[in-house]
Amino acid sequence: MSLTEDQIARYSRHILLPEVGGAGQKKLLNARVLILGAGGLGAPVAYYLAAAGIGKIGIVDADVVEVSNLQRQIIHSTNDIGKPKAQSAKEKMTALNPDIEVVTYETRVNSENILDILKDYDAVVDGTDNFPTRYLANDACVMTGKPLFHGGVFRFDGQAITIIPGQSACYRCLFPEPPPQGLVPSCQEAGILGVVVGTIGLIQATEVVKYFLGKGDLLTDRLIVYNALKMNFRTVKVPKDDNCAICSANKTITELIDYQQFCGVAPH
Repeated sequence: MSLTEDQIARYSRHILLPEVGGAGQKKLLNARVLILGAGGLGAPVAYYLAAAGIGKIGIVDADVVEVSNLQRQIIHSTNDIGKPKAQSAKEKMTALNPDIEVVTYETRVNSENILDILKDYDAVVDGTDNFPTRYLANDACVMTGKPLFHGGVFRFDGQAITIIPGQSACYRCLFPEPPPQGLVPSCQEAGILGVVVGTIGLIQATEVVKYFLGKGDLLTDRLIVYNALKMNFRTVKVPKDDNCAICSANKTITELIDYQQFCGVAPH
C-alpha cells in the first residue's frame, strides 16, 4: 500500500518522525482496534486514534448521550443528547478523519457475543466503567491472544496498564477477582474529575500507537498510577502470577464468565 498525497499531507507530522515515517504510518492505517465504551475513557482514545489514522476502529457502547456525560466525554456534544453514544462517536471520528473505517456496536458485550466481535480486530482498548466488563475483556483477550489496553479512573485518580497475552501480566494477575458488591462505588456514586479521564485515555491511546509501530517501552508488567490533586505519577511493578486463573499454566478458567450478579450490575 502506498500513501496517497492526501495521506502524506494529513499524517506529515507523523511521517517526519524517524520512529514512524511512511512505513509506520502504513502500519497504523492497517491496524484494527476495538474500543469498549464511548464514555470518559473511550472518547479521547477514539478521537486520537482516529486522528492518528488507525485504519479500522470499532466502538462498542449500548448507552445514549446524557447531559451529565458532557463534563468529561469530549467526543459528544449538547446536540447529541439522546443519541446512541456509538453513533455520536462515529460521526465525530469520521468528520475528523474520513480516511478511516468506524464500525459501531450498539450493544453490551457479554460471554456470548464478545468473541464474535473481537475476531475482526487486532487489539482491544478497555474504556469500560464496571468490573464485570473489565474481567470479561481481560479473559477474552487472553483466550484469543489479543493485546488489551486497560484504563480506570476514580474521583481524582487514574491507572493504566498494557496487557500482551502470553508475554505480560494480565488484569487478573493484578486483581485476581472482582471486588464484592458495594465495596467500590461507581463514578456515578463517587464522582470523577472530568479531566482525569482525558489523561488516562491519552495514555491508552499512546500505548496503542506505540504497539502498532513497535516502538518504545510499553506499559507491560507495570501499572501507572496518576493522582490529579498531587499531580504525580508512580509506577507499580506487576509480575505475572504463576497461579493466575486465566493466563498461567495452572489456569482454572477455561470459559468466559458473566459477573453481573456477583458485581451487583443488573444484566441486560
